[in-house]
Amino acid sequence: MGNENSVREQYDHLAEKYDVRWHGYIASTLSFLKQWAHVEGSESVLDVACGTGMLEQLLVTDQPHQNITGIDISLKMLAVARQKLEAYPNVTFFKANASKIPLPGESFDRVMCANSFHFFDDPIESLAEMKRVLKPHGRIIIMDWGRDYLTCRLCDIFLKIFDTVHKQCYTQNELRSFLTKVKFHAVREQKFKTNLIWGMMITEAVKI
Repeated sequence: MGNENSVREQYDHLAEKYDVRWHGYIASTLSFLKQWAHVEGSESVLDVACGTGMLEQLLVTDQPHQNITGIDISLKMLAVARQKLEAYPNVTFFKANASKIPLPGESFDRVMCANSFHFFDDPIESLAEMKRVLKPHGRIIIMDWGRDYLTCRLCDIFLKIFDTVHKQCYTQNELRSFLTKVKFHAVREQKFKTNLIWGMMITEAVKI
């Protein structure tokens, strides 16, 4: 809970300038995610740790009637997201954390979680909760920094010392192991770089 409070406070503070400060990184990673995921307009999507709603913006550009629910622990980030997507009643936002999602079980075809897995206090607990809200044979996509890259290992060490909200980033093998423990079956995965610093990993898995 302590780390959750710290994350919320930090992103409440960053909300109004977040899109400008991190525009290049967020735009490149989420554009990759959108293309990689091939979300169909008929699917219901949950975006965990949705931030300012940039993924939602990208998805409704092609599928304006896409049913999307975004959750985040920062009310100020959610306020920015709601303002961006106010023209889309099919896109809704709620305050919630990944380990306690206040939504019924088996509600979504897809769960997506981008650029936030390294903040979670308990990755297994969060993945189990995401699995709970997925429909049978629903799919989850996790994208985050990858410790398989030297630059990200160095960033991980640095942030553990100097950034109180950072928990840990993981290798792709570790992420696959977490998914297996909560009975997901990984069906595809990829590593990629957005620039010289950020090495990313992305994994899609099916609820067993």
